[in-house]
Amino acid sequence: MKTIGKLFVGSVLTALSLSSSAFADTTLNALFMSQAAYSEADIKSMTEKFETTNPGIKVDLEFVPYEALHDKIVAAAGAGDNGYDVVLYDVIWPAEFASRGFLTDVTDRIPADLTGQIFDGAWTTVEYGGKRYGMPWILDTKYLFYNSEMLEKAGISAPPKTWSELANQAKTLKAKGVVEYPLVWSWSQSEAMICDFTTLTAANDGAFFSEGEPAFTAGGARDAVEFMKMTLDEGLTNPASREYFEEDVRRVFSNGEAAFALNWTYMNAMANDPAESKVAGKVKVAPAPGVDGKSSASSVNGSMGLGIPSNSPHVEEAWAFISFLTQKDIQDDYAKLSLPIWKASYSEPKVLEGQEDLIAAAEQSIAVMYPRPLVPSYTEVSDILQKNIHQVLLDQASVDDALKAAADRVKRIR
Repeated sequence: MKTIGKLFVGSVLTALSLSSSAFADTTLNALFMSQAAYSEADIKSMTEKFETTNPGIKVDLEFVPYEALHDKIVAAAGAGDNGYDVVLYDVIWPAEFASRGFLTDVTDRIPADLTGQIFDGAWTTVEYGGKRYGMPWILDTKYLFYNSEMLEKAGISAPPKTWSELANQAKTLKAKGVVEYPLVWSWSQSEAMICDFTTLTAANDGAFFSEGEPAFTAGGARDAVEFMKMTLDEGLTNPASREYFEEDVRRVFSNGEAAFALNWTYMNAMANDPAESKVAGKVKVAPAPGVDGKSSASSVNGSMGLGIPSNSPHVEEAWAFISFLTQKDIQDDYAKLSLPIWKASYSEPKVLEGQEDLIAAAEQSIAVMYPRPLVPSYTEVSDILQKNIHQVLLDQASVDDALKAAADRVKRIR
């Protein structure tokens, strides 16, 4: 297993083989996300190790909420060499960023033999038009978290394998008075809601587009919105979910106020931490369910990559920092809040220990990660879907009227 890590260090990290004097007195400005995946403490720890290895480089870290990340990167693109040298970006943004010239093409810096060592879903995070604009760093999807004690109290012996089974289990939990609202989601008018919508669309074998035209007004995408609305109408979903982000979901679930939650990898460690959670030791994780006759599990690609803005004056130093953060040994050391991009990591004892059920779920989920549309106009497409789906959840529009309105708007921008 270590061979792969050494190969990466020896081949991709050519910048790290340079003497530290080559990086004398360089300060990098790096932009990261302040929630989900690696914690601020983890990133600061990784950075300290990098600075120790490369004494000529200092890294100034900036952390912002996910909701501010995209606009920060866009605004900095016009800041000359006063912008960022390294940025964390979502899998949904490479098409926009690459087509607008915001990111440095690093295709030639990545040896071809690494492609098979890293999951395909991770590579899509940094690819557009046959080129690579960084290294994948966060390999993530949403899993189904469940409170095993609550299920046991309701006489439920195993977590649901289909979404209809989940709804039925939620009805049982509610009817038996185990919990008022068995389900909690991040359904604020935001990208968080679109991730849940995408997971449900994938389960129902739906699509966003077909031959360039909106396809979300019918089929699996429509079924996804119908399911979301049904869980609210039947009192299975906490109605406050319509205002929640992922951290709200974690808080509610960790307080013992829900039996099921869809959330990213990081919640596994935090919901099982007695210092953070009232239900530590009762939290289990499974793949997001499937739909009979259509899927055995469902998953959204929530991966993120590290790239170098085109206006960075420190490309070599930035690449050294990215290469350090993404190497296998570093990722294996910090694998509790975010799982590694490396296939070989999933048999490493230090990655497996204490999170065996998460790794078992990951083996299924990573294989079926469903992408949100990889188009330059994705931000606008998402905003339109957010607004219209949210109207359905607020009882302000019917499913068909909202999705038709969204499709009409999307057609005008594409």
